[in-house]
Amino acid sequence: MQHVPRPSVSELTASHLREGLRTQRWSGTLPGVARLAKELDVCRKTVRDALRLLEADGVLDSRGLGRSRRIAMPPGADAALRSLRVGILLHDPPQDRCRQSPGVLREIQQTLEHAGHQAFFYHKSQVELRHNVTRISHHLGTTPADALIVSAGSRGLLEWCAEQTLPILALYGRTDGLSLARTGPDKVAAYSAATRELIRLGHRRLVLITLGSRRKPTPGNVEQAFLDELTAKGILTGDYNLPDWEESPKGFVTLLERLFQRTPPTAMILDETPRFFAAAAFLARHRIHVPDQVSLVSTDDDVALTWCHQGFAHMKWNNTPIVHRVKRWVDAVRRGNPDRKIINYPAEFIPGGSIGPAINWISNR
Repeated sequence: MQHVPRPSVSELTASHLREGLRTQRWSGTLPGVARLAKELDVCRKTVRDALRLLEADGVLDSRGLGRSRRIAMPPGADAALRSLRVGILLHDPPQDRCRQSPGVLREIQQTLEHAGHQAFFYHKSQVELRHNVTRISHHLGTTPADALIVSAGSRGLLEWCAEQTLPILALYGRTDGLSLARTGPDKVAAYSAATRELIRLGHRRLVLITLGSRRKPTPGNVEQAFLDELTAKGILTGDYNLPDWEESPKGFVTLLERLFQRTPPTAMILDETPRFFAAAAFLARHRIHVPDQVSLVSTDDDVALTWCHQGFAHMKWNNTPIVHRVKRWVDAVRRGNPDRKIINYPAEFIPGGSIGPAINWISNR
């Protein structure tokens, strides 16, 4: 009589775990060995052996000693359990990631990893690749991904993204008119409110400093909202209000020196926190007082702004729904049904101690 092999306790445990994964009892990562042993009423050694069997089958990925195993179903398995590699393409260079990572990008990365995905930052940024779509495309090809998140992409890059079969979501950026998923804060109302408040305080020489991708080939929605408010109050607009500049620390200082040489602005709206503080430092070095001589508004929502005396005027929004939107989009990609919806969340203008009434003054430089 032929001997019929019986499955070991470890194999039975592995089969039980595999069924639990198929029915989505767990998602993202498995509980630890101790918890599984208690739940399944087996010893820890049996659980470890079962987990090794699932790792060998490609069902689980080990993330190292002391860390829960990530669910990574192979191709052909239940799509709802498949792990995705999600690449994140930053706008700024690597040395600025220490500033970006603690914010919404880091939160997105952690949320996706908790859901069982591999979320990673590309080694080079759009700035380092000189916003050249060909170079960016080549760089993306060096590290394949199942889905891509583009942070603050230029219009040209986002137009390229809209033509790709790879699922891509734009985090910020100008996607109006494009068939491309997008999420982020909607700042149009906040820009309008900030501009109106500055005009109410008597400001007529207002300058908005932002990236070229926001100004070219035509102003974006928020930049146009700024210009429209000036025009509505009879203020002539031009390059002075939305200046061109070399996008580097040196180029930024050169811009400020040029602005304050002859007809200094009485109010400046600055896109992104680093440039806001760089402008504040420039004014302090030249003994130009905020807000007595110049009012400042940041378009960012940064906790650092609230720690300053009386707070700085800034724009505020809730990042939580943005993070959830990204996760839902990646989940849809995992199911094979990605969307191309533009879902934004409102931002508001928060006045602060960095704005005040306009006065006429002449630069001492």
